[in-house]
Amino acid sequence: MIRKIILVMIIHCSIVNGQKFSVEGHVYALGKPLPLANISINNNSFGTTSDLNGKYLVDNLPTGNYEIKISYIGFKTLYKKIKIINQNLILDVFLYEDNSLNEVVISATRTAKQRNNSSTIVNILKRENFENVQACNLSEGLQFQSGLRIETNCQTCNYTQLRINGLSGGYSQILINGRPIFSPLTGLYGLDQMPVNMIERVETIRGGASTLYGSSSIAGVVNIITKIPTNNYLELSYVKRVINGSAFDDVFNINTSLVTKNKRSGISIFANKRIRDGLDLNNDNYTELAKIENNSIGISLFKLFSENEKIEASLSYLKEYRFGGETIDQPIFLKNQAEERKHDVFMGSLDFEINFPDKKSSLITYIAGQLTDRHHFTGILPDNESEIIEYTNNPPFGSSENTTFQAGFQYNYQIENSALGNNILTLGSEYILDKIYDEISAYNFLVDQNTKSNSIFLQSDWEISKKFNFLTGVRADKHNLIQKAILSPRVSALYKPSKNLQLRCNWSTGFRAPQAFDADLHTAFAGGGVSRINLNENLKEEKSNSFSASINFDKASEKLTYGFTFEGFYTTLKNVFVLTAMGEDEFGETFEKQNGDMARVKGITTEFRLDYNRTIQLECGFNVQSSLYENSVVVADGLPAIKDFLKTPNMHGFGIINFTPNESIKASINYIFTGPMKIAHFSGAPEQLEDEIISSSSFSELGFKTSYILNAKKNNLSYEIFGGIKNIFNSYQKDFDSGKNRDSNYIYGPSIPRTFFLGIKFSSLK
Repeated sequence: MIRKIILVMIIHCSIVNGQKFSVEGHVYALGKPLPLANISINNNSFGTTSDLNGKYLVDNLPTGNYEIKISYIGFKTLYKKIKIINQNLILDVFLYEDNSLNEVVISATRTAKQRNNSSTIVNILKRENFENVQACNLSEGLQFQSGLRIETNCQTCNYTQLRINGLSGGYSQILINGRPIFSPLTGLYGLDQMPVNMIERVETIRGGASTLYGSSSIAGVVNIITKIPTNNYLELSYVKRVINGSAFDDVFNINTSLVTKNKRSGISIFANKRIRDGLDLNNDNYTELAKIENNSIGISLFKLFSENEKIEASLSYLKEYRFGGETIDQPIFLKNQAEERKHDVFMGSLDFEINFPDKKSSLITYIAGQLTDRHHFTGILPDNESEIIEYTNNPPFGSSENTTFQAGFQYNYQIENSALGNNILTLGSEYILDKIYDEISAYNFLVDQNTKSNSIFLQSDWEISKKFNFLTGVRADKHNLIQKAILSPRVSALYKPSKNLQLRCNWSTGFRAPQAFDADLHTAFAGGGVSRINLNENLKEEKSNSFSASINFDKASEKLTYGFTFEGFYTTLKNVFVLTAMGEDEFGETFEKQNGDMARVKGITTEFRLDYNRTIQLECGFNVQSSLYENSVVVADGLPAIKDFLKTPNMHGFGIINFTPNESIKASINYIFTGPMKIAHFSGAPEQLEDEIISSSSFSELGFKTSYILNAKKNNLSYEIFGGIKNIFNSYQKDFDSGKNRDSNYIYGPSIPRTFFLGIKFSSLK
């Protein structure tokens, strides 16, 4: 009997040991299934690739221990130990973007594409980039990108502006998840209002090759991609900043994400709270750094109805209070000079994507919108007693309402031909609405403008061979403020003589509609009054013609990755918008936006990057440029006409060095350089008795951050403590105007003086 039992057990074990099992699942990246990922087991003893839906299957595996390797260019390779014990194994995995030089981007062509295969250069700011420079909002991070510069434009309220390749903010299109819902009014303060914990990454395109996105994308495009739910995690952080030794800046962040077991749906939530003290730097009882209280919250989610149908949605709410001016404790309309802003901003989008059964075509439909409700005060107390009575009876409180709405579709079709290569055709149409109402009745100031644009775009992304890519496209826009439809063509070519070298050239035209832009909606103090900008009733659209060419080299080995880029750009502007002084009224200076003749912007951008063994990483960029009107422009009566664009340096650049000797320690040094520039300085303050154009000195900002990280791998917990200094040598403007009659637009230099910071972060990953 015992012999029979032993024999049965031996036979059973032999049968079991002879059985074959499988491991299967899905590969995901960027919140979507990843096709054609490479899966190998035990160093290619077994292997396969994922299909178009990201699904993979490796079968005929005996019981035992294995190591599975999953890789895809542009993403970090995943290694995982697995064990097969008498049953099939289900394993879904997520790949995360690599810091190498060939990430997947979407902004250049509106379709996912490897960066080195894109005919237009796309630069990327990731979450790690924001963390390394300790940026608490979007504006503090964008300045660490080649060709981009963030400037502060008001000494009182500190609104910021993005400049790309020497052109002001109105020439750049800011997108959220690929949609232009970032309105001109939002552009005044939105760069500061958007917290970094809302952002997954930022893709930037310099130059006119971005005209696929329509009006106001002449200088470039910044595409902010918000958090995507990919796994279950929780992250909490707190940062304490001490500015100039006296003002506190507290930032609280919360992020969490939940994804179902089958990975078919997920939700991501973020929340942020920031409180910054106002700061008077020249002891005149007026702030140079505005007081800010910011609260924001948002969600994003996705749902896979099937392997080929997906819906994505996002909704966020930003609430901000901002004050600058006299620091005495008085009702705001009794302060000698003050600005107050109260913003409520709602933003949302909804996308539906379907991949058709032919595996060659897809359709995306979308709607997106933004609503801004702003209540504001911009006032300066008169000196005359009778005027004071009139002023206090009708103080200059104002209100603004801004609505943007976009709806559209995009159809992609892939043509495969062994002789002619592959071609992705994209056809799309959009409707864009922008309604702005901004009124300060006490100043007889009113902007009441509705703009509507219907557009259609067609693009051919033709990969003729592995070495040559030819991208052509055209967009037609019918704008209600422009009589005729405007065609904006683009042509881009990429040639890769070797796997490490890419040569690119681009040509495009673009336009800028005659509508209110960010700076037009700002009222500034100058000479004891309030300056305002109005639009000429005969203002025509501005047109551009842009060329660029670049050389890009990247080489990667097991331990060393390095690369460089040289790019030249040249843009001409016809009917260029210029500000013309119109004199004074009882409230102050008035300016009118008119059409000038022509302007030319040209320059060279250089970049260098290096990564040694994930231990030392270096990235730097430098711009040399010229921004000139063809004919000299009069800035104000009594001042000589000039050709230079104001507040536009001919040189600027940045550099970052990251050092990671082990998993526990990180350190980063960052640097920003800004060259001399022409600035208008109007009289009124005791320090400034006459109007003049001055040339600023160059300035530099040096920052440092170090972190200690403790990872509890068993529970997937991480604890981090970090600290550092921003603007170490306090390279902050020293010649601010003082008093209530100061010229608030006379501001340049770094956004904050020397600032110490200390923070903690906790994260849990499942």
